[in-house]
Amino acid sequence: MTEETLNEIIEGKEKSFAKWYDKNYKLLLLIPLILLILSLGYLGYFYQENNDFIKKDVSLTGGTSITLFSESKINLNQLENVLTGKLSDFSVRELSDFRTGKQKAVVIESQEDASIIKPLLEEFLGYSLDETNSSIESTGSTLGDSFYKQLQFAILLSFIMMAIVVFIIFRTLVPSFAVVLSAFADIVMTLAMVNILGMRVSSAGIIALLMLIGYSVDSDIMLTTRLLKRRDNINKKIWGAFKTGMTMTITSIIALSVTLFITQTFSEVLRQIFTILLIGLGFDILNTWTTNSSILKWYLEKKHG
Repeated sequence: MTEETLNEIIEGKEKSFAKWYDKNYKLLLLIPLILLILSLGYLGYFYQENNDFIKKDVSLTGGTSITLFSESKINLNQLENVLTGKLSDFSVRELSDFRTGKQKAVVIESQEDASIIKPLLEEFLGYSLDETNSSIESTGSTLGDSFYKQLQFAILLSFIMMAIVVFIIFRTLVPSFAVVLSAFADIVMTLAMVNILGMRVSSAGIIALLMLIGYSVDSDIMLTTRLLKRRDNINKKIWGAFKTGMTMTITSIIALSVTLFITQTFSEVLRQIFTILLIGLGFDILNTWTTNSSILKWYLEKKHG
């Protein structure tokens, strides 16, 4: 097959896709719209059940975190069975060596005081806990709640400032609204998925949501800039922006996935940050190249006839 023939085949497929896209791009908007409505509904239900939009860990609620260092492996199932019914709300997770997979430590988190948790652990382990075989960290409920409120304010302020900057850059209602809507949908869908997965969000998770605001708007701004400032065929501009934007996003996804694989066994903070960012980037692909691109195409076709 010659290069000229190959180019003709590719060009023919692109034209066929362009015709299909011209016919169905408005219908494609229903996919993220339905997902956004379902996510908002789920978050509303979650809030009614839990009086908050997320499940918070002890860094945000206040409580105790005890890390156990044991030469012999601790059976997590047996430990959970022992603590069940004696602690109202707790979580148990393992930290292991990345290369060998050997258990390095076990972390128990609960809103109960250390004076309640420590005797239960000592009874299960059969020896006393001290500075050589354990680490105990406590956070006051007032401090945790105050920190959580500050983080909530930081996210809200960041989102508002982002929206203001977008409106200043484009100075046009519909394109600016499309960028802000896509970023909002990324955050809402990510929060819903985090809750579905049962994650307990720490302060690191809130920081990941802050980072996601930046990740969410970069490809949207690039797409909007190209469509508004160039006078080429709309589909051609979208396709060009798509190739650039997907290269950016896939590069980030690969880097985050590799780092998550390396760190997930020994760092809960990094694991949560990278997991939330990966979920958000996945939804960002949908919202940028379905929500934002479709709204922009609809707007430009109406504007230019």
